[in-house]
Amino acid sequence: MDGRSWAMKWLVGVTVVLSAGLGQMAQACSSIIVTGGASTDGSVFITYTCDWWAHGTLTYTPAADHSPGDSLLVGGRRIPQVPHTYAVMSARMNEHQVATSETTFGGREELRDPDGLFFYEDLMHVALQRSRSAREAILTMGGLLEEFGYNGPGETFSVSDPREAWIMELIGTGPGRRGAVWVALRVPDGYISCHMNKARIGTFPLDDPENCLYSRDVIKFAAERGYYNPLSGKPFSFRDAYDPDTVEKRRYADTRVWSVFRRAAPSQEFSPDYHRGAAGSEPYPLWIKPDRRLTLGDVLALMRDHYEGTEYDMEKGLDAGPFGSPNRARPIRWQVDGQKYAWERPLATFNVSHTYVAQSRAWMPDRVGGVLWFSVDDPYTNCYVPLYIPMLELPRPLVTGHRGLYSDDSMWWQFNFVANYANLMYSHMIKDIKAVQAELEGRFIALQPAVEKTAVELCATDPELATRYLTDYSVGQSELVLRRWQQLGRLLIRKYSDGYIADENGDVVEPGYPEEYLRVISREHPELRLPSSTP
Repeated sequence: MDGRSWAMKWLVGVTVVLSAGLGQMAQACSSIIVTGGASTDGSVFITYTCDWWAHGTLTYTPAADHSPGDSLLVGGRRIPQVPHTYAVMSARMNEHQVATSETTFGGREELRDPDGLFFYEDLMHVALQRSRSAREAILTMGGLLEEFGYNGPGETFSVSDPREAWIMELIGTGPGRRGAVWVALRVPDGYISCHMNKARIGTFPLDDPENCLYSRDVIKFAAERGYYNPLSGKPFSFRDAYDPDTVEKRRYADTRVWSVFRRAAPSQEFSPDYHRGAAGSEPYPLWIKPDRRLTLGDVLALMRDHYEGTEYDMEKGLDAGPFGSPNRARPIRWQVDGQKYAWERPLATFNVSHTYVAQSRAWMPDRVGGVLWFSVDDPYTNCYVPLYIPMLELPRPLVTGHRGLYSDDSMWWQFNFVANYANLMYSHMIKDIKAVQAELEGRFIALQPAVEKTAVELCATDPELATRYLTDYSVGQSELVLRRWQQLGRLLIRKYSDGYIADENGDVVEPGYPEEYLRVISREHPELRLPSSTP
C-alpha cells in the first residue's frame, strides 16, 4: 500500500472517531493569531489546542481530480463535488499554506439547527480542500452554510494564508431557517489576536470589504430575533447579540486572552479586572501590537501558559499539591454546600488531544513554506514536530494507537505517560521534561533554514523530489521524538520512585516536601507535632 492509500485508510477510521466525540470538544480550545508583520521573519502563524478526551492523531487527505457528477459525503448526506480538491492535513492546513483553527463559544442555544448539514470540523475540512487563500476559505464556508445549513454551536475561527490572517465568527440560525450568520475581520498587519471559547468580535465596519466580510443578514436576523434593537442608537455588536456576556464566561475565556496579551505586550499592563468580572471594566481589544516581533519559539511559548508569575499561577497554592502541579482533574467547575466554584482554565492543559502551530510564508514555494508544527497531548510537556504539506506518507508515531489500548509506538501514549507520571513529583520532573523539549525543538528550529534551502533548490528542478525530501525529514523527526520520549519515560521511572531521587549510579536522596507545604500540613494536623523533650 502506498503512502497516500495508507493515509486515506487512516482518515476514514479517524473520521468515525471524531464524529462520535466532537460534541465533547465544545467550549474547550484555544487559538492565537500572529500576522506576518508581528513575526520576526514575516511568517503568519495561527495556533490551536484541541482539549478533548480522545487519543490525538493525524490525518491526511491528498489532492484529487473529480469527474462531473461526483459527490462528497458530509454528515451522512451528499453534496456536489468540485473539479479539483487540494491536499489537506487534519482539517488544519492545505497545500497552498491556507490554515484554520477554531474555538467554540456556544452562544444562543436556540440557534442550533439539528437539520443543518455542516458541523464546524467538516466545514473547515471542505473549505481547505477548495481554497487557495484565507479570504476564499471564509467565503467558501459562508457559501456552504447558506446552501446546506449548519448544525454546530457558535464558533470562532482563525483563518490564515501566507499574507493574511483573519478572525471569523459564526452561529446558526435555528430550526426551520437554513444557514448561519457570520462576520470576519482581517487582523491588521503587525498585530496579534486570540480567541478562547467566547465571541470576540464586537462592532465592525459595513463598508470595508478589504478588511471585513459578513453575511448579508447578520444584523437583520439579530433584530428579528430580538437580540438587537436598531432604534437603540447603539452600533451593532456581534458578540453582544449572539453570545451574551456573563461573569463566568469572562473568567473561563477572557483570562486566557489576558494572559496572551500580558505576555506578548507587558508594557501595556493589561488589567485583570475584566476577566475577574469587575463592574464597568472594558473588554480586551480584539487585537494588539506586541512589544516586539515574535519568533516561532515565542509563539510556541505562548501556548504553554499556566498563568505563571501572576496571582492565578496554577503551580502555586494548596490545589497544586506538594510539588506544584498545574493540572486539575475535570470537571473544573463544582459545587459544595450550595456554593459554586471553578479552577482556573489555562491555555496549556493536560486534557489535550492534539495541538499545532501553522506557519505560512509568502516568499517560499507552497510545498516548502507551509509547515504544520504538530503534536499531541499536553502542549506544556510535549514536543512540536515540523510537518510539510503535501506529504507522501504520515509519520507512524502520529497515527498509531487509540485511547483504549496503550502502545509503545504511539507518540500520544508516550507524551501522555510522561506527563502523567510527572504529577508524582512535578516540580522536579518538569525540569527533565523541559530539557528534552528544548533540545528537540531547538534542533528543529535550528535545522529549518538548511532543510528548507535544499527543498527550495529541489523545487526548481524536481518538485516531487522536494516533496519526498520533506516527507522523509518530517517522518524522521517524528520517529526521533518518539524514541527520545521513550527514553525520557524510562529515565523518569529510574530517577523518581518511592519519593526518592536517584542518580545514574542508583544512589538516592530524600527530597521531602517543600517547606510551604509542610507548614500547611502542620496547621491542619497539629497532632503530628513531636514533643519538645523526652518525658
